[in-house]
Amino acid sequence: MKRVLMTGAAGNLGKTMRASLADWADELRLSDIVMVDDLLPNEAFVACDLASAEDVMSLVEGCDAIVHFGGVSTENTFDKILNGNIKGTYHIYEAARKHGVKRVFFASSNHIVGFHQRETLLDAHSQMRPDSLYGVSKGFGELLAQYYFDKFGIESALVRIGSCFPKPLNRRMVSTWLSEGDLADLIKKVYAADRLGCTVIYGVSNNASTWWDNRHAKFIGWSPQDSSAVFEHEAYLQEELVDPNDPAVRFQGGIFASDGHFED
Repeated sequence: MKRVLMTGAAGNLGKTMRASLADWADELRLSDIVMVDDLLPNEAFVACDLASAEDVMSLVEGCDAIVHFGGVSTENTFDKILNGNIKGTYHIYEAARKHGVKRVFFASSNHIVGFHQRETLLDAHSQMRPDSLYGVSKGFGELLAQYYFDKFGIESALVRIGSCFPKPLNRRMVSTWLSEGDLADLIKKVYAADRLGCTVIYGVSNNASTWWDNRHAKFIGWSPQDSSAVFEHEAYLQEELVDPNDPAVRFQGGIFASDGHFED
């Protein structure tokens, strides 16, 4: 890769992937509303508010690919989600169209399907059942990506990221955990594929317990290597008390499904 744009570079995923992808591209153009420090020799930082169409248009110019982590990463007010996730994603795709970027890694979320019960195995064709306005915004992003593929041929990986942390933080994450190494490998596989289309991929490692089936994305050749099984006997997971009738336990979205409306 020559010049890759990574939005949301100051966030948790952005920080992790900067290190993992350091030798992948000639230049990583990093962007966020928060300054990124300690730039490597092949990194350049451009401050950008995704809600500004003009700024995003300038940001994307000259880039070969986009890894879009930017926006609001959890539940929040509608106005913040509107600016960061809805307007921001539209601005990214419109800039990609005008500047000829043909492939986007879109960081979607498992919260787009968070109101499915945990006993239900989901795949790429399962109904969207968002558990939050955040999840709704990711549904918008996936539909927008499909539109830009059908009309303009811009390919997208719609990656419904589970829980990407160094290790699972609770028992739910034993099923949703995505290792940092598996995420970095997925990004590389997305851009190595001869054809991508507009493909839903569940961002989850090779866990013994899982609610998501990636058979429709097998053609890209991604085989996650890590598993949450190595953490299953950790004391903090074994001692966690759960109520099986709690919506946070019944539904795949966890506390996103049990929480009330953010602005109440």
